[in-house]
Amino acid sequence: MDQKNYVVIGGSSGIGLEIIRQLSAQGHTVIAGSRTQGKLEGLSGVSHFVVDTAIAAPPAETLPKTVHGLVYCPGTIRLRPFRSLKQEDFMEDYQVNVLGAVRSIQACLAALKKADGGAAIVLFSTVAVQTGMPFHSSIASAKGAVEGLTRSLAAELAPKIRVNAIAPSLTETPLAAALIDSDEKRKAANNRHPLQRIGSAQEIAAAALHLLGEGGAWMTGQILHVDGGMGALRTFK
Repeated sequence: MDQKNYVVIGGSSGIGLEIIRQLSAQGHTVIAGSRTQGKLEGLSGVSHFVVDTAIAAPPAETLPKTVHGLVYCPGTIRLRPFRSLKQEDFMEDYQVNVLGAVRSIQACLAALKKADGGAAIVLFSTVAVQTGMPFHSSIASAKGAVEGLTRSLAAELAPKIRVNAIAPSLTETPLAAALIDSDEKRKAANNRHPLQRIGSAQEIAAAALHLLGEGGAWMTGQILHVDGGMGALRTFK
């Protein structure tokens, strides 16, 4: 496999970190942007720059001249009753999930267009957009906008740049730790899924690498549901 340049935003932990690990293991060059370096130190071919894309775009001087793939991983989990949410909560979720992705894509767009054979963008949604869930109104609203952005950009940037999104269900990451921090919570979370368990960062990262690589070369404008069956199935026993 030819060495390629990938930019991963939000790669210091969780799914983003696992994506970087898998890209590094394949011999690619990865430029990771996040607020902290996390566990990136020592990974082969990986460099890091500090950025908070909720308020600023990745600095141009940190990016390579050619980018073969961009992955935007930052997200939020704000699960509250609608009555207790303030407009500022909705705005914060929108800033992190949507406008952060917009800033990152705009910063990388010229470099993505230079990639021989085309480039790929991978964004992240959530199963809660397709499947209505209580207490998800703020995050589902923001991720719904991500899905709209995905399809719109896929049409606008075709055929040179493919744009897809992954919509996971609950995945074992630091961001979700408070939702599975007891045996009772974990068991309940597992039982909500037809496959009877929550997802792993490795599984979601594998889906992202598929969309970035040759296996996903004929996919664009898609929302890939990697959710243990939650978005499509109901099991009755």
